[in-house]
Amino acid sequence: MSDDPRPNILFIMSDDHAAHAISAYGSRINETPHIDRIAQEGMLFENFFCTNSICSPSRASILTGTYSHINGVYGLHEPFDGRQTTVQRLLRSTGYQTAMIGKWHLGHGGNADPQDFDYWNVLPGQGAYHDPEFFTMGERQSYKGYATDLITDFSLDWLEKRDPNKPFFLMCHHKAPHRPWEPDAKHAHMYEDMDIPEPETFHDDYATRAEAAKVAAMRIDRDMRDGTDLKGSPPPGLSALEQKQWRYQRYIKDYLRCVASVDDNVGRLLDYLDETGLTGNTIVIYTSDQGFFLGDHGWYDKRFMYEESLQMPVVVRYPEEVKAGTKAEAMALNVDFPLTFLDYAGVEPPEEMQGQSLRPLLQGSVPENWRQSMYYRYWMHLDNDHNVYSHYGIRTHRYKLVYYYAQALGVIGSKDEDRPPEWELFDLERDPCELNNVYADPAYQDTIAQLKAEMHRLQQEVKDQPVEEID
Repeated sequence: MSDDPRPNILFIMSDDHAAHAISAYGSRINETPHIDRIAQEGMLFENFFCTNSICSPSRASILTGTYSHINGVYGLHEPFDGRQTTVQRLLRSTGYQTAMIGKWHLGHGGNADPQDFDYWNVLPGQGAYHDPEFFTMGERQSYKGYATDLITDFSLDWLEKRDPNKPFFLMCHHKAPHRPWEPDAKHAHMYEDMDIPEPETFHDDYATRAEAAKVAAMRIDRDMRDGTDLKGSPPPGLSALEQKQWRYQRYIKDYLRCVASVDDNVGRLLDYLDETGLTGNTIVIYTSDQGFFLGDHGWYDKRFMYEESLQMPVVVRYPEEVKAGTKAEAMALNVDFPLTFLDYAGVEPPEEMQGQSLRPLLQGSVPENWRQSMYYRYWMHLDNDHNVYSHYGIRTHRYKLVYYYAQALGVIGSKDEDRPPEWELFDLERDPCELNNVYADPAYQDTIAQLKAEMHRLQQEVKDQPVEEID
């Protein structure tokens, strides 16, 4: 038992784990009993969103509590500057032991290496699933085994060796289930004798939507790489529809096999907390850096502001404050994580952090001034792999307004080829699958004006610079 009564914080994050591949979120396609246990013994967030749906920017926002244009990580190619204020620095300076284990994906060398962690052991770049290399406090080492198991092994080893008289902040970041999807031997044959249900929007034709949706190179039938993303190629003689279905089954089964390994390893960490008497005073969070398309709209990957990409799964357990089996409907963001951790640690957050502490929500109340809308921006334009247009937008509880400004604006990895700007508006109450763009519908013109005004207010609030917009 620590001499310091402040709670320990165990932050478990996977990569590309969509909420609708977690049974606590009502998944139709898999079971995740250990992640579900956190929800059953704590709180599940129903409306938790990222501010930029791609790996590195979301990770930077979780460390800094700031949006991409503030922390400088717009896409996948800007190294993180560890000299800026981070949550681990503030926690460490007030007595917490800090560790970062697993996927870092924010650059390597100099200020891009993990800073202000007492211990760090991270994958280089995306890292490998099998027999991976790690940078262990800067020293490159190779290990035998499966990445998800190894990351948990290293986490448990650090927990066992830490100073028990101090509270800890451990970031356990899994590579899985990022593509290419390579399950371990234990789970390699799951789902072999069954077909995984296809999503409702699997055959989306993008009929009412912006050109951005039509040209994105994320389609399972057209863009998924046989032999790389998938094991093998479709057998000869299949129709175009049958080939699409074949690819979906190969994709989703390997994806879910990777998720199953993550879930098992979450269980190992929860069991350790129980066995060592740490459960009562440890905040446990499970999340993913963003959502992911699991055949929704015919896609894989993320980046877009559509719900499957925008939503982050977040479950939190803290027996001392969080009532078991509860849900939060209030809107929460990845930039809220650092302020929440600081709140529980009794540390005053710096002014530059742009989120809000989730502690009131975790305690079961919603402050009167809690956000009713959120701002999103995806900066990379026409990147080589996915061809998604740059865009920003606003989501309220009912509506989503998206502006594809479709310009590179000098962001690394973007193609300097402007495309005609376009708008999308979705009425989430009437159209939860986001199939019907109603931006041109006269009945929504007053709503559009209100949403644009609110979006511009949020841009000003977070100090982002909008582009010149065209109706």
